[in-house]
Amino acid sequence: MGEIYNLSISRGTLTQEERFKINEHMIAGIKMLSSIPFPDDLKNVERIATTHHETMRGDGYPRRLTGDELSIPERILAVADIFEALTAADRPYKKAKTVSESLDILHKMALEQHVDLAVFQLFVKSGVYRTYAERFLSPNQIDDVDESKYLG
Repeated sequence: MGEIYNLSISRGTLTQEERFKINEHMIAGIKMLSSIPFPDDLKNVERIATTHHETMRGDGYPRRLTGDELSIPERILAVADIFEALTAADRPYKKAKTVSESLDILHKMALEQHVDLAVFQLFVKSGVYRTYAERFLSPNQIDDVDESKYLG
């Protein structure tokens, strides 16, 4: 029925086949990027670009890598990818979240070891989320954020 249909199924109700279909974009990315002869200074592009769905606890995909197996750039991309996905207004299957809602979700994910807590805290402390929001988000998505609740 197509990708939009597959992505609109609520979490927890997917069959193994449906979950595989949604996750298939990672396999396509691995195949595509691994066929490109990157120069030495870009040799890690394929791996970095295809690990943003891995988790610190090792239950992500496609490789089920643990936090110990993920580099700092891979951990950073995971946080950035999730923030972008949560705040994206161009997804037909969900409403864009505000900055504070997105940070609350990411914080919970960090506490549950889905993403790296230290990287998430750096994301907040550095203000990168704010810079991104001001540049790319609708003004109605930019709300007040109590950074202290994420940095304690």
